[in-house]
Amino acid sequence: MSATTATTAAVTTADARIPLRGHLRHTGALIRRNLLWIKQDPESMFDALLMPVVFTLLFVYVFGGSIGQALGGGQDGYVQYVIPGMIAMMSMSLSQGVGTGFSQDFNSGVMDRFRSLPIGRGSVLFAKISVELARMLFATTVLMIVAVLVGFDITSWPGLFATVGLSAVFASSIMWVFLTLGVVLKNAQSVQAMGFLVLFPLQFGSSIFAPTNSMPGWLQAFTDYNPLSTLADASRGLMVGGPVAHDLWVTLGWSVAITAVMAPVAIHKFRTKS
Repeated sequence: MSATTATTAAVTTADARIPLRGHLRHTGALIRRNLLWIKQDPESMFDALLMPVVFTLLFVYVFGGSIGQALGGGQDGYVQYVIPGMIAMMSMSLSQGVGTGFSQDFNSGVMDRFRSLPIGRGSVLFAKISVELARMLFATTVLMIVAVLVGFDITSWPGLFATVGLSAVFASSIMWVFLTLGVVLKNAQSVQAMGFLVLFPLQFGSSIFAPTNSMPGWLQAFTDYNPLSTLADASRGLMVGGPVAHDLWVTLGWSVAITAVMAPVAIHKFRTKS
């Protein structure tokens, strides 16, 4: 048996001996560590603060007039259309931060220190996801403040909270993909570049920013299977009215499937990374 295999077996055995309370305690301590790191480096919150402001103002005031006319409601109508989609976009865009941060921790030696400690390996990953979800909720709060300022009408508070919850569920599943990239790829720049290649077609090949009925047939076929389209459409149904059930269940199905596939991969890659 090689040294790497023996170490991996020992780590897996050690993980199995840690009770659930221990895993929860380790996760809480690591969440506190990550929050303290953000406190020491507040610039790391700039994307969560500025992204919702910039994107909302850009799409409402640059594209809102023309797309709003096509929707039949002008710029005010477009605000009601795009804001639920923007919440869906936030869940995807900020998810890649968990991968870049994970990669930076590996390159700085922090992860080597964590893996030398008697803590659950899954706790390290769950703590990262928890903090990124907190960042996403902060960004969503900023987005809704800006949305109200540009004319968005919150017609259903329960629908808004349900939308945020659904977006958080989907974001947590996507974070497992970026955690895997953070382990496999060599540096944060590579994770960011790969994330851009994944995010860009998913975001703009969806119903987030504009209806899909004017798109070419082949692109409409792509948007039909794009989870961001179902997430955006479910968010609109919850927040401003319309069909919800189909898009809601499809989004939850995507979330469960992505988590079921990628969470074991991410944990295994983290445990066995040499």
